[in-house]
Amino acid sequence: MSLRIKFNLILLLSFVVGYAATSYIAYVMLQENAKEEVLHHANVMMASAMAIREYTIKEIKPLLVRQQMRTFIKQTVPAYAATRNFHKIQKMFSEYSYKEATLNPTNLENRATDFEIGIINFFKANPKIKIKTGERVTPNGRSLYLSKPMRVGSEACLSCHGKPADAPETMKAIYGDKNGFGWKLNQLIGTRIISVPMKVPYQRAYTAFKTFSYSIGAVFLVVLILLNVFLNNIIIVRVKNISTVAHDISLGKKPKKEINTNGHDEISELAKSFNRMRVSLNSAMDMLKGKSNKK
Repeated sequence: MSLRIKFNLILLLSFVVGYAATSYIAYVMLQENAKEEVLHHANVMMASAMAIREYTIKEIKPLLVRQQMRTFIKQTVPAYAATRNFHKIQKMFSEYSYKEATLNPTNLENRATDFEIGIINFFKANPKIKIKTGERVTPNGRSLYLSKPMRVGSEACLSCHGKPADAPETMKAIYGDKNGFGWKLNQLIGTRIISVPMKVPYQRAYTAFKTFSYSIGAVFLVVLILLNVFLNNIIIVRVKNISTVAHDISLGKKPKKEINTNGHDEISELAKSFNRMRVSLNSAMDMLKGKSNKK
């Protein structure tokens, strides 16, 4: 087996081992980074929904108090405004979903599921925690979620969700007077939750990993070519020249060609030694020939 083949086999083995270890670490890190990016987007969306709620409560609802007496205006409901705003965002980020899950909602479509009740209970048990993230299994596969506690933060909310007698008659005509009442200021009533399928961060991680893999492969190919050029010009060619001289000497031939000794590395020193040996052998052979001629 030639020196070149041995060198390339060792290099290839080193690359395979290094690539496997690096790829595993890189893929895990890329997955975590993709999750963090998805959760960051979810957090921004959540902040947008909360801003819309606050805007509706403070600036929209007070302007339509009289109109509410004649007909119920759903645009004054903070949850409706936040959800409608999210539907606009969802056109660009279709994978994300938003829900204001409530224990005692006016609109029963917003009633918390068992999973969401578990999150609400978590916030009850940990009042200092303001955000919870995690993964869960859904009928459509694993899902990543971000949730925040939903509390009654304004007296304005109690005008519709305090005592049934205080709520607008137009609202009770649509939703009745059994659900969505009895709320208290600062009470934990539910959770806002944004969900996204795990395939979204996984797909982002896989796309980044492919780019990483192609880049590593290209770098390895370039390094392999450069090292082979170096190996050929700096080592193999010079060793072959020395080997040729050694071969001629072993057959009793008189080597005439001087080996190139440019450089200051070990092979250059070896070449200088062979040149000295060549000169010595030539001198010895000349002396032997001279003695033979005299006889």
